[in-house]
Amino acid sequence: MNRSLSSLLALCVALAACRAKEPEPEPVASAAPVDTAATTAANSVKQNSDKKADDQPAQGASADTTSDGYQVIHAKTKAGEADIAVKPPPGWTVVSKPDSPDPHAGKFTLPEALKGLKGKGSLVATIATSLGDMQCDLFDDKAPITVANFVGLARGLRKFWDGKAWVGRPYYDGLTFHRVIPGFMIQGGDLGGDGGGHMWYQIPDEVSPSLTHDKAGLLCMANRGPNTNEAQFFITETAAPHLDGSYTIFGRCKQTDVVYRIARVPQSGPPDNRPLTPVRIDHVTIARAEGGAAAMSAPTDSDNGAPVPRNTVPGVVPPGRIVRGDKPAGN
Repeated sequence: MNRSLSSLLALCVALAACRAKEPEPEPVASAAPVDTAATTAANSVKQNSDKKADDQPAQGASADTTSDGYQVIHAKTKAGEADIAVKPPPGWTVVSKPDSPDPHAGKFTLPEALKGLKGKGSLVATIATSLGDMQCDLFDDKAPITVANFVGLARGLRKFWDGKAWVGRPYYDGLTFHRVIPGFMIQGGDLGGDGGGHMWYQIPDEVSPSLTHDKAGLLCMANRGPNTNEAQFFITETAAPHLDGSYTIFGRCKQTDVVYRIARVPQSGPPDNRPLTPVRIDHVTIARAEGGAAAMSAPTDSDNGAPVPRNTVPGVVPPGRIVRGDKPAGN
């Protein structure tokens, strides 16, 4: 019996020795937290510059998927260092965090924004889009920080992070209105074109008690909560009193018929409400004009006694449809 037990123990020791010689799994680094805007992941991990976004993990590599859809790929270099790549879900990109501080240190003043601007009169922004132009009076007396930011970005004087460097060029040129909701507003000015935001700087709210969301054409800042304004803006199509106190109003656009038109292009429907054909912001021009936007712009339908029809469309446009304001939806 003792001899049998000794033989069994010897066999177990031999098997254990063989198992110890098997190669163990390569250790993998833990995935860095990734937010839904697809901007912070690349900052915490080292990306392989030779790997395309749609590359599959190499043989022997492993991949995890985060709760918000990102694929984190783990591999092993010859030097033995963990190398992690981030593959975003369809329609998203990974933007690198700035490798240097904001050159304006988070502050940009109205005098800086207006440097070299000639003329007299009040400030007017002309937003040229693929569906028409809008002249907007800017309320620099009510929201000087916001107007400075908007004007500085439009004129290329307020630098921003483009994913590679802090650059100074007309920011809004070529961007889009990425979210349009008929009977409510149109929203644009996001660098990624999807509302993700992340300009790597923010400006505070400037909520004036004398300004409320009581009419169409109001030019306002979009945000993700108090004091998170960056570059995105929206223009109201009608009164929206539920927004009062939460969003900076920094101007008013005269051509509400253009807002109405943009809000009713064929779109994806909720939750993104994204136009199926991009509505471009071609250029934003800043000027001074005696008499403001009214003196610069041609008469609109509403000026001629033919107000833009209201309350004839649903709050959400089904995908691929154009809802016309001259007849009830569905007819």
